[in-house]
Amino acid sequence: MRITRLWLQDFRSYDHLDLPLGEGLTAILGPNGVGKTNLLEALGLLATLKSFRGAPTERLVRRDQAQAVIRAEGRRDDRDVLIELELAKGKTRAQVNRQRLQRTRDLLGAIRVTVFAPDDLSLVKEGPAVRREFLDDVLVALDPRVDAVLSDLDRILKQRNALLRQAGGRLDEAAAATLDVWDAKLAAAGAHLTIRRENLLHEVMPLVGSSYSVLAGEETEITAYYARSWSTEEMAEAVEGARQHDVRRGSTSVGPHRDDVGFAIDGFDSRTEASQGEQRTLALALRLAGHRLISQKLDDAPLLLLDDVLSELDPDRALALLSTLPPGQTVITSASGLPPGTVPDQILRFDTELGGFVSESVSDLSPALTNPTNGSTDG
Repeated sequence: MRITRLWLQDFRSYDHLDLPLGEGLTAILGPNGVGKTNLLEALGLLATLKSFRGAPTERLVRRDQAQAVIRAEGRRDDRDVLIELELAKGKTRAQVNRQRLQRTRDLLGAIRVTVFAPDDLSLVKEGPAVRREFLDDVLVALDPRVDAVLSDLDRILKQRNALLRQAGGRLDEAAAATLDVWDAKLAAAGAHLTIRRENLLHEVMPLVGSSYSVLAGEETEITAYYARSWSTEEMAEAVEGARQHDVRRGSTSVGPHRDDVGFAIDGFDSRTEASQGEQRTLALALRLAGHRLISQKLDDAPLLLLDDVLSELDPDRALALLSTLPPGQTVITSASGLPPGTVPDQILRFDTELGGFVSESVSDLSPALTNPTNGSTDG
């Protein structure tokens, strides 16, 4: 799907906005604090129903307002598509072509996005949870039904852990029977998700290596491992073997929520032995690789959102990124401008006198249909 227009009402710092988007690369330029990231956050919400900044729904609504609205018009398979979200405290309502969705989960797959933000350095530097989430997000983009698997697994773990805590270190006969049920559910859902993650990692790694080499300007070997949290062949055996340990601890020690994912650059551990420049390049290569894999498998490139990525890359790598962007629609924000020689399809530049963005083309300037912020410097 290609988004042709974005509307916002009472979202973050915007009271309202009506913004056209280009078919290819759209560059949103301006100093920090004028609302550039807010625009990308709104686009991301249309696909994932969650903020890539980790903000709860109530933080997305402009101050002193009851709700926010995000509306996007686009084209998919030569058909017009209208996606609308209503955001209020504790709830999100979604519509596609004026038809309200019974479950917001049903929106997943209507539009897909890939987001790279400065915080993505955590993909490499932090613990395994963010890397597991990276794999899960790509899996959901490839097959929205995986979201149901993740939800089921989360529910199973919550129920099992609650039972373990209530046991207080000792299981009576009734609790043991109930635990048998949750163990079987955990083993089935956990093994399914783990196998899908491992297969995905195997598929995406060649693309990670090629993306990294292009950004770095030299051939580089990128390798990965997926470390299960159990050593037996079957997860059911591992869950059974860990039961007494889990009862004593009051929590679940075996399953995909405990698995590890790691990467190496030319044989050196990316977390502990890579420079920050190498780590940032790897994080970007991971996002680009996931993006390319989704494009190849679904024959439909996700919307690529690059938030302030240029400030985090040296000039050579910034130019390499923009000169080798994958086909499809891309929106990039920058406070420092674009590398020389970059020719986007559209430039939206913040005008301090107007207090909003104006649209520039190669040959002329014309006002974009935007309304400025309400004075907030958020985003």
